[in-house]
Amino acid sequence: MIQELIEFYSERSDFLLPLILEHLQISMIAIIIATIIGISVGIFIAENKKTSPVILGIVSFLYTIPSISMLGFLIPVTGIGNKSAIIALSIYALLPIIRSTYTGIQGVDQDVLEAAKGMGSTRLQILLKIKLPLAFPVILSGFKNMTVMTVALAGIASFIGAGGLGVAIYRGITTNNVIMTIAGSLAVAVLAFLLDFLIGIFEKYIQNRRHSQKQKQRVVAILLAVILFFSASLFYVPHQEKKIHIATKPMTEEFIIGEMMKLLIEDRTDIQVEMTKGVGGGTSNIHPAIVKGDFDIYPEYTGTSWNFVLKETNRPDEETLYKQLVSQYEQKYQLTWLGLYGFNNTYGIAVTKELAERYHLKAYSDLASVSSQLTFGSEYDFYERDDGYNAMAKANDFHFKKTVDLDIGLKYDALKKGEVDTIIAFTTDGKLSDPDIVLLEDDQQYFENYYAGTVIRQETLEKYPELKSVLVLLNDQINEQQMAEMNNKVETEKQNEKDVAKDFLIEHGLLEESK
Repeated sequence: MIQELIEFYSERSDFLLPLILEHLQISMIAIIIATIIGISVGIFIAENKKTSPVILGIVSFLYTIPSISMLGFLIPVTGIGNKSAIIALSIYALLPIIRSTYTGIQGVDQDVLEAAKGMGSTRLQILLKIKLPLAFPVILSGFKNMTVMTVALAGIASFIGAGGLGVAIYRGITTNNVIMTIAGSLAVAVLAFLLDFLIGIFEKYIQNRRHSQKQKQRVVAILLAVILFFSASLFYVPHQEKKIHIATKPMTEEFIIGEMMKLLIEDRTDIQVEMTKGVGGGTSNIHPAIVKGDFDIYPEYTGTSWNFVLKETNRPDEETLYKQLVSQYEQKYQLTWLGLYGFNNTYGIAVTKELAERYHLKAYSDLASVSSQLTFGSEYDFYERDDGYNAMAKANDFHFKKTVDLDIGLKYDALKKGEVDTIIAFTTDGKLSDPDIVLLEDDQQYFENYYAGTVIRQETLEKYPELKSVLVLLNDQINEQQMAEMNNKVETEKQNEKDVAKDFLIEHGLLEESK
């Protein structure tokens, strides 16, 4: 394990280093915002004690909101990406700094304050010259706790398409790459430890009486300038005349297809491509973001668009459905479907070979008779879809004794470990190549077709018309078996999705060997 980690850090340093820098930047901006607001609020409630129960109660309540829920609340307002992540992290960081500021000021000896008043000091002078200096050790302690917590929590930001080391963690989980997940998690832990250590050194320096007040102020000013400059660099974007943004869902095959599109666009045009992989919530977050203009292109599925986006309940034949899909997307959302890749990644139900043999399971009708004895597992959004769990259970007469929410990258492990008995699978899953996994026959013909294709903003296509001739090169190029094989290379053989995408394009004559 250690050797594999060392090799991963060495071979994927070009992937991890930018994530480390972005993780620090996101964290630092949130810390700066929370520190300014937190100390100000802490001083206010310390000077106006009647307000403290209300304000501390509100901040404590915000602190109890689950982080994923907080991010979900922010998406409709601030959109996908770093902005929402910074706001959420700032909110969570407020409580420790407000409490430490309030507690530190309240802990100042009353005799000292009375003496200052007796000498004619004003309220502002007492605050600046006595209360804050004496409360500084307590405030700094709260600041240290806030910093460590924020760096650790910043990993969740990748769920909404923000950067940082959460990208490595979340992508590792999605592609079943344990080494990538551990490498990202370990990097977060090391960053938090180093910041805690450095703040400790700074704390000792400030409290050392051998250093003059001017020296301490100079050091503080320099540190603030460095932190502000470093954090501000997150918002610096080099001027590029031609640039587009591709998004993908948290699925291995979408990572691969995203890389294919990026490679083709940058090979055949002078357009630079930025990519956000694994946006949590999939269509539910990407669709509003692309309509808003946060993204330009993403891979989507016909069935998802028809049922989840358009809320259509009727099901015409595939040719009619696609024509109506194209028409409604253009009219309602100013989005264009540029064609389909050729594979149908529909849902399926998978069990272990051992379970299939024990209960003689071959099809959904067999499963229905024993479902009351089994546990069902699926990713979160399947339970909320109109064509998801409830509709599936009703149509197939399933009565599972228990359902479990599982991340898309963990469900096969849960199945093989016996934590669940049956799971929802995608028919192009690489894990289905495992001989110990059995995909049951949909003899009830419940699941609809989900053909994958490219969705692009009309505005983007008008601005860069050359994109159309490039992206349609992927149409009808990939079948189910090929997609499953590529997924397996990433998930089981631990190949880089970019390399897998590149090899496929070269093999099919869409990219030159040297590219």
